Amino acid sequence: MGKFFKEFKEFAIKGNMIDIAVGVIIGAAFNKVIDTLVKKIIMPPISLLTDDFNFENKKFVLREAVLENEKVIKEEVFIGYGELITVFINFFIIAWCVFLIVKLFNRLRNKAEDTQNKKVTTPKDIELLADLKEIMQEQNELLKKQSQQ
Repeated sequence: MGKFFKEFKEFAIKGNMIDIAVGVIIGAAFNKVIDTLVKKIIMPPISLLTDDFNFENKKFVLREAVLENEKVIKEEVFIGYGELITVFINFFIIAWCVFLIVKLFNRLRNKAEDTQNKKVTTPKDIELLADLKEIMQEQNELLKKQSQQ
C-alpha cells in the first residue's frame, strides 16, 4: 500500500494531476460557453428563419400519455431526436473552436521553434538542439573533406 501512495505522490508532484484538473475545469467552462452560444445565439435565428422551429422540443412519440381526470396514468414515451440534433450542433461548434485554437497554438509554436526568427524568443532546448544540429553538420563537412583527401 505504501508503494501505491508513493507512486501517486510522484504522479501528483510531477504536475500531471494538476494539468488534468486544469484541463477538466477549462473544458467544463468551455462546454458551458458553447452550450450558451448554441442555445442563445445560434438557435434563435435558426428558429426565426424556420418559423419558430425549435430542435430541442422535437420528438417522435411512441406512446401518448394516458390521462384520467387530468391525472397522468401512463407517461408519454418518446424519442427526443431534437435534443440529439442540438448536441450534434454543440459538438461541431466545439470541434471547430478546438481546431482553431490548436491551429493558433501550432502556428505560435512553429514561430517559437524557428531559430532563424529573431522576433520571437526561441526556447532554450530548441536553441540547443539547433546548435547541436549545426555543429553536427559542420563536423560532417569536415569529415567529408578529410575523406576526399
